Amino acid sequence: MALSAKATQEFVPIKEVRDGIVVMKDGQLRAIVLANSTNLSLKSEEEQKATIMQFQSFLNTIDFPIQIVVQSRRLDIRPYLLLLENRMKAQTEPLLKIQTKEYMQFIRNFTETTNIMTKNFFIIVPYSVEKMVTSSSGGIFSRFFSKQTKAMEKEAQTKDFEEKRSQLDQRIGVIEQGLARCGIKSVELGTEEVVEVFYKVFNPGEIEGKINLSQGEEKKL
Repeated sequence: MALSAKATQEFVPIKEVRDGIVVMKDGQLRAIVLANSTNLSLKSEEEQKATIMQFQSFLNTIDFPIQIVVQSRRLDIRPYLLLLENRMKAQTEPLLKIQTKEYMQFIRNFTETTNIMTKNFFIIVPYSVEKMVTSSSGGIFSRFFSKQTKAMEKEAQTKDFEEKRSQLDQRIGVIEQGLARCGIKSVELGTEEVVEVFYKVFNPGEIEGKINLSQGEEKKL
């Protein structure tokens, strides 16, 4: 018996990414906040306790659910090697050229034998919205007003999105301020960064990307 093929979009609960906001198929909104990490091992015992207490206080002040996602990926060392190669070609000192070449070979050998991982920390901020219920009247007059009705529905949906986004922005502000008090810098991702995050999630075997979130080249923390 042949099975009917289904498009991948049918299994993804995302309708669109609009102005950096993830719009789900059920009408809910999601924002993604990128946060940096802090190494408690490098802090004193008093600083560790203060950070933990501040983070606990931050969690207690949130009156809405959040999701913390850690994305681990193998570090793509190729851009760094390319940078070294370009500098080696531009180098006029023979000794420095040799040292740069040896250093590049060391990096290649080291990364081939050791998995160097990079981690990204994301805070998923949700906002639940109710689906808009529109009543359509049948009959012979419905076809004459279909265009006007669609235009009005689109305008209403746009206004509804902006209102809900305003509420979501307030939640994002609470998250960013709370993390800042813990000594953690954060920034909301834009549309391109959000698309890349989901692309990497659904394509875990690929390590290339347009935006290097781990190094904060596009989004500085």
